[in-house]
Amino acid sequence: MANVLVFIEQRDGKLRKSSLEALSLGYSLSRKISGTLGAVVAGSGISSLSSELAAYGAAKVFVADRPELALFSSEGYTAALDAAASAFKPSIVLVSATAMGLDVAARFAARRGVGVLSDVMTLDVENGRLAGERPVYSGKARVLVTAAPSAGIQVATPRPNVFPASRSDTPGAGEVVNLDLPALKIRAKVVKVEAAEAGEIDVAEADKIVSGGRGIKGPESWPMLRALCHELGAALGASRAAVDAGWIGHEHQVGQTGKVVSPSLYIACGVSGAIQHLAGMGSSKVIVAINKDPEAPIFKVATYGIVGDLFQIVPALTEAAKKLKA
Repeated sequence: MANVLVFIEQRDGKLRKSSLEALSLGYSLSRKISGTLGAVVAGSGISSLSSELAAYGAAKVFVADRPELALFSSEGYTAALDAAASAFKPSIVLVSATAMGLDVAARFAARRGVGVLSDVMTLDVENGRLAGERPVYSGKARVLVTAAPSAGIQVATPRPNVFPASRSDTPGAGEVVNLDLPALKIRAKVVKVEAAEAGEIDVAEADKIVSGGRGIKGPESWPMLRALCHELGAALGASRAAVDAGWIGHEHQVGQTGKVVSPSLYIACGVSGAIQHLAGMGSSKVIVAINKDPEAPIFKVATYGIVGDLFQIVPALTEAAKKLKA
């Protein structure tokens, strides 16, 4: 019997949606290989999360609950995953392809001397080996990647917002196993986390995103886009050009050098569609592009394109969304 282990991210005691997506994927894979699903979570004061993880199919929940793990620690969180893997003996380890997850997955794989199927958008088991597709050439194509035949543990990082997060039809036992970690030698420590403004939705977690580019002409236009975000329940995104101009913080940047997103709805306002930006949002399910330039590259990937003045179109969309809500 083969086991599947999923690393779970939490922030302030709340599970991240991307990790629940990975856990749902892990449950599907564990059923296919007739294995058991396990989850591992690190932090401080987090033992109560086991029941929620059980609802997604986790039979065992490995918990590293220590004060020094209250804030993210690359070394500490990797040690927790490594300890859980030693106890659970998984053949497959999944870690969501977030900034934190990619860090932990790479460290864990290096410790185990194996490779990583990184940023996969499909994942399955074929003849006992993981196989999936990941984007290449800035999202212009996909390549099939498979785990090495000799890999004792197969590691993959599924892209957030691609795999659905759904509660299991047969919940797991959620048995809590407290990890007895040895004295942690943490050389680099996070001493402070700057929280986003109250009410802000992280673009990496969002199901809907409204993004602004150079076409919004300046930072004074963000309130117009935020109003549309408010009516849609969307996150505010930005192109690299808008971020480089100092109009908004880097945490909003979508693209190859920002955050890679795959929401159900992506509205691009005044975004030309440079290849680096398309690489970060091209897998969105529905793309609405608003641009006065009919030749803008963004229209090549858009589901719906509106050629016109965004300063007239965005307020009209906001008003229409408000009426629909009413």
